[in-house]
This record gives sequence, structure tokens and C-alpha cells, in this order.
Amino acid sequence: MNVAIYSTRPWDETYLGEANTGHELRFLEARLDHTTTSLAADTDAVCVFVNDLVDRQVIEDLAGLGVRFLALRSAGFNHVDLAAAAEFGITVVRVPAYSPHAVAEHTLALLLALNRNIHRAHNRVREGNFSLDGLLGRDLIGKTVGVVGTGQIGQVVATIFQGFGMNVIAHDPYPSDVIVSMNIPYVDLPELFARSDVITLHCPLTPETCRLIDAEAIVQMERRPMLINTSRGALIDTTAVIDGLKSGQIGSLAIDVYEEEGDLFFEDLSNTVIQDDVFSRLLTFPNVLVTGHQAFFTEEAVQQIAEVTIENLDRLEAGGPTGTEVTVDFVS
Repeated sequence: MNVAIYSTRPWDETYLGEANTGHELRFLEARLDHTTTSLAADTDAVCVFVNDLVDRQVIEDLAGLGVRFLALRSAGFNHVDLAAAAEFGITVVRVPAYSPHAVAEHTLALLLALNRNIHRAHNRVREGNFSLDGLLGRDLIGKTVGVVGTGQIGQVVATIFQGFGMNVIAHDPYPSDVIVSMNIPYVDLPELFARSDVITLHCPLTPETCRLIDAEAIVQMERRPMLINTSRGALIDTTAVIDGLKSGQIGSLAIDVYEEEGDLFFEDLSNTVIQDDVFSRLLTFPNVLVTGHQAFFTEEAVQQIAEVTIENLDRLEAGGPTGTEVTVDFVS
């Protein structure tokens, strides 16, 4: 099968190359959008990452080029117009699960770094400044963490936080037997917002979860919590969160994703002026820690993503179901 792989980074070429079973892989650095669809000419499948744009126009253009399959190197699929894909006969497959420990452990890393001001201390020490002013943290033991979303990642996160002696509460419209067996109570969102010292998001981006953390939610946060988002950027209303940071309603913020990250993350912009004023404002806060969508980025996770992607292509080529198809019915 001929495959055009968009948004290629060195690790994609390495791990997909190692996992490849004979497909003709065309590695492209370009993001997929309506200006780059022509690069997929003479291919059977297109392989995309989280910030590629696969809207109706792109789907129509790909179908016109004869593309039959769309392979996502991600679990999330909110960047794909599934209805258009079904209409034009393009099968969409994804990597439904890969090392939940990678994202969960990065969540912990953000929590520890932000709570103990590791990022600020690191910069100070490199400048010869060993003052402790402004670096005061808090013991985590006994604090309450609210886990929003208790799929595989949320379950690992809850296990880790329990190991730190934290009180864990959870919210999910579909309660997990694993979480219940851990004696973790499910509560509604207002209660979770009110009780939590830490709020961590581990849910997919859907119409119901879009801007889940908005001005109304922030008002309910009584304990000036640390807010952590390693899921999808649009789960939070960034402007409202900035207002919450300014007012002190939100104690601190750690994010690995951003709702307008498509023009920022995975690129070296160190010699340019960032044009996103909202993102630039975030970077001015001493109590904000940002990483560039790297929570998934471990050897084990990247290898698993590559292997499942190739397995999906193998099964598509053989004409059988992959078990990873994403359909409009699945979304609903």
C-alpha cells in the first residue's frame, strides 16, 4: 500500500520504518490541510497526527485523488470530519490505546514541577540565584485531587495519586469498575470543582466536554486549585482561565495541550515572534507551566503508535476489519 504520512518528525520515520511490513511510506513534513492535499497523489492511504486538519474540503480532495483510507496516529479524532469521510467512502482508523502510563506520568511530572516551582528554581540556579523566595510549595499528602475522565489514563493517574497519599475523587458519565474498586467516589462536576486542590483532565474532546472549564466552572473552584490539562486543548476556555489566574480563583495551571496549538506545537519558533496573544499572555504568569504536547512522548508509546498504525494498514490492505475503525455512529 502506498501511504502519505503527514506531519512527519524524526521519530515517526524511525519507528514507522522499523514497524513497516512492506508498505511504500512517503514521509512528509507538511501538515495536512487544503493546501497540501496534492502531496497525497498516487497514494492509497493518508496517515495524520493530532494537528493535521481533516475537514470536509480535505476529505473531498483526498477522495478525488483516490485515497481510500485515513490512518490516525492518535486516539483522538476530533480533527476529522467523520461524516464527510463516510460520505466519500474513506475508512478512518486510529490508535485507540497506547501506553496510558506515558500521559499519566507526564501529568504527575507537571504537578510536581509546578507545585514545587522546579521550573523557576532551575532557571534561578543557572543564573547563580539560590534564593528560595517565591518557591514555597505544599505537601501533596492529604490533598484532594479531582480526576475528570476515568478511562485508561484517568485510572492510572488515580492510582499514582493514591500512592502519594492524596484523596482522589472522580467524575465521568460512564463510571469505571476499576475506579469504584479503588474506593474512589464519583461526584458531580460542581462538587469536584469545589472540593479539589488539584483538578486534572483526562477526557476526550466532544461537544459535551468542549470548554468544560469555563468562567462558570472556575467560579465554583473554592480551593484555588492547580488545574492540569494533558488531554485536549479545547477542554478549557483559555481566556476564562487567564481571568481565573489573574483573580486568584485558579491557583496555578499546567498544560501540555492548547486549543490553538496547531500553529505552535511541534515547531521550533525560537527565532520568531509568537503571534498568538492569548498564548503569549499565558507565558507571563509565574504560576503557569506549559509543555508542547509531549505527554505521549515516550519510547514505549511512540513504538506502540507506530506498530498499531502499521497493523491497521496491513488489515486495511487485506480487506478485513481492523477493530480500530472510527465511524459517525461511534462518535454519537
